[in-house]
Amino acid sequence: MTTDPWGRVDDDGTVYVRTSEGERVVGSWQAGAPEEALAFFRRKYDSLVTEVELLEKRLRTTDLSAAQALAGVDKLRSAVREAHAVGDLDSLMRRLDALAERAEERKIEQKHAQEQARTQAREVKERIVAEAERVAEETTHWKSGAERMRALIDEWKAAPRADRPTEQALWKRMSAARNSFSKRRKAYFAGLDAQREEVREAKERIVAEAEELSGSTEWGPTSGRYRELMQRWKASGRADRASEDRLWARFKAAQDAFFQARNAVFAERDAELRVNAEAKEKILAEAEQELQSISDPRRARARLRDYQEAWEEAGQLPRDSRDRLEGAFRRIEEDVRRAEEKEWQRTNPEARARAQATVDQLRGSLEDMEKKLEKARAAGDDRKVRDLEDGIATRRSWLQEAEKALEEMS
Repeated sequence: MTTDPWGRVDDDGTVYVRTSEGERVVGSWQAGAPEEALAFFRRKYDSLVTEVELLEKRLRTTDLSAAQALAGVDKLRSAVREAHAVGDLDSLMRRLDALAERAEERKIEQKHAQEQARTQAREVKERIVAEAERVAEETTHWKSGAERMRALIDEWKAAPRADRPTEQALWKRMSAARNSFSKRRKAYFAGLDAQREEVREAKERIVAEAEELSGSTEWGPTSGRYRELMQRWKASGRADRASEDRLWARFKAAQDAFFQARNAVFAERDAELRVNAEAKEKILAEAEQELQSISDPRRARARLRDYQEAWEEAGQLPRDSRDRLEGAFRRIEEDVRRAEEKEWQRTNPEARARAQATVDQLRGSLEDMEKKLEKARAAGDDRKVRDLEDGIATRRSWLQEAEKALEEMS
């Protein structure tokens, strides 16, 4: 007879396992030595241990539901009770008992989470309903209001469900708000013809003013008056389509006549400012060449002030080159400012300390994840291995950027 702490092989090849309830037969072995029989049935026990460990890990590290966990425990209990294996089956049963207790705790936790979810769903839908009621009561921009009401209906459908009584009560309010909005909109469009006639009359007056101003040579004040007329035009609403097109054509013709005359005068004035543009072209070229060669930001700032004074003294620019030249000079000023800021950051001990802390934190995080990766590989957890490998790759790229930034401060 051959034995080990948890079982034995009888002389006739019968294999027994020892449990708290006594011995029971788990199989028969005729093909080799008794030690091989014990090794064979111990491997079966190891398989059970692996299954128990896997369920423990799933319950500990995933969002496995309590019902699934309890079903898994029941299945493994049956497997352990009927196992054709040699090993500490009693300890496996105790581990399964502990798993069942944890699953029951999770059941309570999940129930609490469901209640919280229902509460959150109620709050979300109460917000949606309140917004729908506000739109129904206050909105006068019918197109945007209708779009918003449709969006709120879509939000309602996409939102999680609360308890049935709450759902019914809130949907009743939602439906009432939608109906109220529809009634108000229909009433508005029913009276729209009279309103459009009022708009047509108002725009007739606007066009008459625009045509009266079209021959003015007071360029500044009249430009302002045309802006005001345009604002009044936009604020007055829309007439019927035919009147709108006819009145707009008259308004635009009057406006174009004034601005074409103004542009002709300005073009002549711009020709007189070409000499200023030539002077500023020269200042710009000299500033670009000299300031790029100065490595000391403070010297560059001091030299920039000289160029800024010369730029102002050169006078106004013609309109066709104003944006280009002013923009180019602003970019030079911005380059000097950025150089000063970069120098300040490079010499700032607090910024360097923060950069060093970031590098240290990322290195520590990488070491921790690499240890977890080794454990996941040893456990054969392919999914976790993939997740950890992706996380490690991401953090390595972050670390490279952080080390580069730290090196630039040296």
